[in-house]
Amino acid sequence: MTKTTPSSFHLGLIAAALAVAGAAQAATVTLPAELPPFGKDKPLAVPRITQQTLPNGLQVWVVPRNGIPRVDFVLAVRGAGFGADAPDAPGRARLLAGLLSEGTAKRTSKQIAEAAQAMGGSLGASASNDGISVFGNALTSHAGSMAQLLADVARRPAFPDGEVQLAKTNALQSLKASGTQPGFRAAKALDGAIYGPHAYGRTQETEAAITAANAETLRDEHARRFRPDRALLVITGRIDAAAALKLARDAFGDWQARGDAPPELTAPAATAPVQRLLLERPGSVQATLRLGRPGMAADGDEQVALRLTSTILGTGFSSRINQNLREEKGYTYGARAGGQSWRVGGAITGGADVRNEVTAAAMTEYINEYRRIGAEPVPEAELAMNKRFMAGSYLVSTQLQGSVGRQLAGNWLVGLPADFLGKFVPALQKVTAAEVQAVGRKYFNPDEQSWVVVGDSSKIAEQLKAFGDFVTVKP
Repeated sequence: MTKTTPSSFHLGLIAAALAVAGAAQAATVTLPAELPPFGKDKPLAVPRITQQTLPNGLQVWVVPRNGIPRVDFVLAVRGAGFGADAPDAPGRARLLAGLLSEGTAKRTSKQIAEAAQAMGGSLGASASNDGISVFGNALTSHAGSMAQLLADVARRPAFPDGEVQLAKTNALQSLKASGTQPGFRAAKALDGAIYGPHAYGRTQETEAAITAANAETLRDEHARRFRPDRALLVITGRIDAAAALKLARDAFGDWQARGDAPPELTAPAATAPVQRLLLERPGSVQATLRLGRPGMAADGDEQVALRLTSTILGTGFSSRINQNLREEKGYTYGARAGGQSWRVGGAITGGADVRNEVTAAAMTEYINEYRRIGAEPVPEAELAMNKRFMAGSYLVSTQLQGSVGRQLAGNWLVGLPADFLGKFVPALQKVTAAEVQAVGRKYFNPDEQSWVVVGDSSKIAEQLKAFGDFVTVKP
């Protein structure tokens, strides 16, 4: 008897048949007429935060947690981010943050990476509008060593010439690649329309700014921006408060500020002239749509209501705009809208990439949804569903100790107090449909949104005429 082995073709037929059978069986399963109600929301167990300010002005927050044997550190330096970049050096904070761990007076880049790995952890840094955050983690048994390594990287970066040149080369290549993407061009143009000359609108690097950077300028910028009196160290994990505070004092207690503190960032304009820009992209088969206007600062009285309004309207798969443009109309793979808030200002933005032939139709749906959120109260069921989603996501995200540290540090950078961590969900539950409607009317008025469209003018310019006069910008 001859034994045969099924070919991949026959296996594919078998798999397809099983899939059809499974689908048929699933189709016969009927759900009950009424699903059981959701369980009662569980309150967030607000962690106890020990707070102390060292003599040099450094704030230290400690959050002990009985989890895995690991300690997480986040050092947030306010005023060190994109908001501190000079007009002729946009995005400089990104280069500065990326080079912190590439060499210090004591260690090379390789030695830093190997030291963190030997502690069972990692180390890195990132920049935002309002600051630079340096973060690290290690097994509890190596917590002291990680605190010292973090302090070395944050306080004494050497900016070696070779590492600076490599970072500049990589940044130029990345900029070149990003510049070909319509989303990058649209975001840069929209930031300019929303923020005007304000530093929040200058987060994207330029070739000239990258080329002009060198080790000396980066050292000067670090000395100017990194100060203990504008910094917060958050320590979370399996460590008691007394031991954590001692680590902070040992690693950062002798850190001293140099010179006068840079001036505080002033707020951007609360309103901006409406602009309509068509960024030419010959041959494009899609139109990249972006719209936006100034928003609110993170500590604004309507902040929680804005977050809920954003979720309902355009954040997440189930949001109104995504369901409309993606699921109902099939115009795009994804559409979004919502608010972003920083320490002294914010933005309301939205956008989607759509087929050329539905450019006008998609813009019309954006306008309709923006107008509806401010004109009609959100139904109670929709309001409750989105509150439940936001509360659940927030509670899940704060279960990880690293997330708690980053959340606290991020809140502090934008001007939110430590107890906001526990107050957010209760405040969210109190937001009414009337408050959502008021925020929608105030911030999502379609008549106050600037439009940026990237695409082939020969394919979409005629459609744009219905939305006003667009200024065409060549590549």
